[in-house]
Amino acid sequence: MTSRRLRMWAIALVAALLAGCSRPSRMVNATATAPRAGEIGSMLPDFTVKDFQGNQFSSSELRGKVAIVDFWATWCEPCKKEMPGYQHLLDHYGSRGLAVVGFKATMMADTEDPVRFAQKIGVLYPLAIGGPAIAAKFGELQGLPTTFIYDRRGILRQKIIGFEYTANVEKLILPLLNERSAAERRLDSN
Repeated sequence: MTSRRLRMWAIALVAALLAGCSRPSRMVNATATAPRAGEIGSMLPDFTVKDFQGNQFSSSELRGKVAIVDFWATWCEPCKKEMPGYQHLLDHYGSRGLAVVGFKATMMADTEDPVRFAQKIGVLYPLAIGGPAIAAKFGELQGLPTTFIYDRRGILRQKIIGFEYTANVEKLILPLLNERSAAERRLDSN
């Protein structure tokens, strides 16, 4: 290559680089897109269901509360161990703003009547069918039990796939129960 041709290439290269520098950058902000359903940081989905007693229950009843949303099944042995623990937490922390709702998964046939199952294990919190449409709102299920823990603003803070001891779940919800809203902090400061 001649030196003249080299200079032409160099000038073209510099011009291309300068043209690139004059364009606004197109950085992609990873936090600009909302997390998908069921991912940490996602919002509590809207839903309305009829519980096993025929009463209407909706996600609006969980707003402003720390919410445990649990997917379970009558054939799920870990569910039988875990659900009474959620009832215990509700009994102990319900007055502080804890709510619990259980969705019976439908991927397999029940091994017993779900209402009798709940009575037998001492569960009194709202229970409803968590069919494919409900499960999809929570990002599908990867196993049972699956538990979602939402803060008072409806943001998913924990997702537990499989059995977890009540004491460990209690450690997860206590900081959320202790969080106060900005409005509560303003009232206290006045």
